[in-house]
This record gives sequence, C-alpha cells and structure tokens, in this order.
Amino acid sequence: MGLDSNITNQLKDKYKAIDQDLEDHLEGLLHSKPITYWDYIQTDALLNLQITRTDFPDEMVFIMYHQITELLFKMILTEIQQVAESEQIKETVFTDKIMRISRYFDVLTSSFSIMKDGMSIEQYNKFRQTLIPASGFQSAQYRKIEFASTELINLIDKRFRDTIDRNSSYENAFEHLYWQAAGKDYKTGKKTYTLTVFEERYKEEFIRFTKFYYRNNLWSKFKSLPKKAQQNKALVKAMRHYDYTVNIKWVMAHYATANHYLNIGGNTAEATGGSEWVKYMHPKYQKRIFFPELWTKKEIEDWGTNI
Repeated sequence: MGLDSNITNQLKDKYKAIDQDLEDHLEGLLHSKPITYWDYIQTDALLNLQITRTDFPDEMVFIMYHQITELLFKMILTEIQQVAESEQIKETVFTDKIMRISRYFDVLTSSFSIMKDGMSIEQYNKFRQTLIPASGFQSAQYRKIEFASTELINLIDKRFRDTIDRNSSYENAFEHLYWQAAGKDYKTGKKTYTLTVFEERYKEEFIRFTKFYYRNNLWSKFKSLPKKAQQNKALVKAMRHYDYTVNIKWVMAHYATANHYLNIGGNTAEATGGSEWVKYMHPKYQKRIFFPELWTKKEIEDWGTNI
C-alpha cells in the first residue's frame, strides 16, 4: 500500500509540474488500448517504406540495406549528442559512449558482406542506372556524424588543409570540405547536379548543425577533459578504435563492395552521382582522421595504405 501511495504522489507531482490534473490522465488510461509490439515498432509503416524503381528482386536488398544503415546512423548521432550536451562528462562515460558508437560502426563494417555477396552483379548494374543522379555521398546523417566527431579543419579537402584559414566562415569551410570533391571542379567551380541539389536541401541545416558542434564535437570534448583524463588508456584506445573503424575499416569495406560491382573486367564504371569514386572513397587520398593527435606521424603517413 505504501508503494502504491508513493507512486501516486510521484504521479501527482509529475503532472502538477506541467499544470495537469492526474485524475484526467488516469481517466484517459481507461479508454486507451494496450500497447502491442507492432504498434510500438510501427512495423507496418516500416515494411512499407521500400519503393523500388525496377522489377529486379535484388533492388529490394539494396534499398533495405541502406535504410538499415540510416537507422544505425541515427543511433550513432543519438550517442554523440549525449556526449555533446554533457557539460562535465566523466572519462568512464566518455569511453563507454565511444565504444557504443564503434560497435555500431563495427556492425556497419561487417554488414557490407550483405551488399557484396547478396546481390547479383548483373541485376545491380541494371537497376543502378535508374538511380542516376542519386549518390551515397548524399547521406546527410553520415555528413552530420563527421561534423559531430571532429573539428572542421580535419574534414577539409587535403589539398587545402594546410593553407585554409582556420577562422574562416562556415560558408568558406563548407566549400572546401573533402566530399565536395565528389561533385565539384575546383578549377572552374562548377558543381554537379548531385552536389547542387544536396546543398539546396541540406546546406543551411549543416551550417546550423556545425555551429553547435564547433566546440561540442567528440574531439573538442576530449581535449576539454582534464589532462589526466586525456591520458586514460581505455579512453585513448576507444578513440583510436573509433577513428580507425570509421575512416579506414568501414570506408574500405564500402570501397571493396563498390569495386566488386563497378570494376568489371578492369574497367571502372562511373558512380551514379558522377564522382571519381576511387579517389573520393579511398582513405589514403584524403587521410580523413578525426583525432590526429592520437596517432603518430608514421601512422598518419601510412593512413589507409597498410590494409
């Protein structure tokens, strides 16, 4: 009886805090339906989100795989946000969060076998023609993961990283991000349709996002920890694992899958978005590194080459 009374008092306090009457909410419970698995997970809605453009069966694999990837990206962003919004995060909690994020990317890395060995090359190279000019680099959530993981300077195209003004505007930094190279001719400034529509849809959102994560990204959060915490072996190991997993293992798994389908008889097919995908994707060209100070000079020089 005491427990029931305690719960009732807590409920009264909860609803009083938002100027609500507990009795009204209890009455609502009389009319509400019990929750079911399919309603909670929204199974019917989820299973009706796969809209193919052709009749090739393996296109369904392609769509569902990418939808699962986007769901995992959302899980990753949720974990990063918790770190970003913590004013004084403990090194043990930081380590736990980084390892959670890494496990999501471990799943993504191993899951590429579904794509690599789970579709007919013939079917893929037919239905992919209907996807032009869409491109995987248009994943806004993945771009956000990068923004939330490190300082903008580490996402600048390697050709400009040493000379760009670190205090330049978000607009200028945005124009020199490494993935701009997937759809931009830097000599003429001309952008592909794929990049143009991507920017029209997400550029302002990205700029707002990066303004918050400018000082709240994982790398900046790590560097704001006390010096002793920054030397915590478990945390440093977790940070390095995350960096290597995202920027080498996951990228190379993606690269190997693309190579499997697009390099036919020694001839490399163009990506659906028109990018020079070999140099865009391979880590040895751009040397994307989230936490550069946690790696030796030699490790950085060899980034993406000893795989």
